[in-house]
Amino acid sequence: MTKNASKKPARKPVRDEADGILTISKKDYERELSRLQTELVAMQEWIRASGQRLVVIMEGRDTAGKGGIIRRMTYEMNPRYCRVVALPAPTERQRTQWYFQRYVAELPAAGEIVIFDRSWYNRGGVERVMGFCTDEEYEYFMRVCPILEKTLVRDGIMLVKYWLSISDEEQRKRFQSRIDDPARRWKLSPMDVEAQARWVDYAEAKDQMFAYTDTRENPWYVVDAEDKKTARLNLISHLLSLVPYQPIDHDEIVLPPKQERAYVRPPIDSQNFVPLRYRVER
Repeated sequence: MTKNASKKPARKPVRDEADGILTISKKDYERELSRLQTELVAMQEWIRASGQRLVVIMEGRDTAGKGGIIRRMTYEMNPRYCRVVALPAPTERQRTQWYFQRYVAELPAAGEIVIFDRSWYNRGGVERVMGFCTDEEYEYFMRVCPILEKTLVRDGIMLVKYWLSISDEEQRKRFQSRIDDPARRWKLSPMDVEAQARWVDYAEAKDQMFAYTDTRENPWYVVDAEDKKTARLNLISHLLSLVPYQPIDHDEIVLPPKQERAYVRPPIDSQNFVPLRYRVER
């Protein structure tokens, strides 16, 4: 038997005719992710050219994979026109402002995309569960939030809200993985640990939040995030399906001829080069 013959043949993607789900290998996952990232660039170019404004809200339990999905979404996009907003806890001054004020300040201008890694929905989740807001502040939020979102859409902003859903068991496994990994231990805060102890409280808060804010005009889209790779592909492809982007025609780019003027490079030893510790084979 030859060496090539001993290799297993590559598995082809298989689509289940019953539910339309395409099952792919890990290698095909990378190819499909790359294709979707290229489509995201095409979407961004259309948004820039047409002056549209897109807001994507990413919510879900701790360790649900929001950061990982956002990194894959923005990997190829132009960071000048796509911003990720992950606001820290409000300052004392911000606590005296209108609750939505610091979020509204981050909304996109024409041709921009803003992705909120957690958003004003902090009030409906962690602030409610941990007692960081009063009952009156919470009730005000629930009444005003749908009105605010309807106003944003009527002003021309495309608003898409995602909730990443994972089970109690999967969250616990991911928490433990962070504890065991020194490179990711920083991701685990005392608030995250408390989230495990208050699993049911968070579940009830999410259900109540959906009851008020999962509206016909601005629905929540729930993403099954038990498997991170599957969640990334499903969310990105769904977002692309919601934005009516079209291909943008580009002017042909021709590189100019190289300058012919003589140039003498300074001696290498006259500059402070970074020590060569690695060399990657070509």
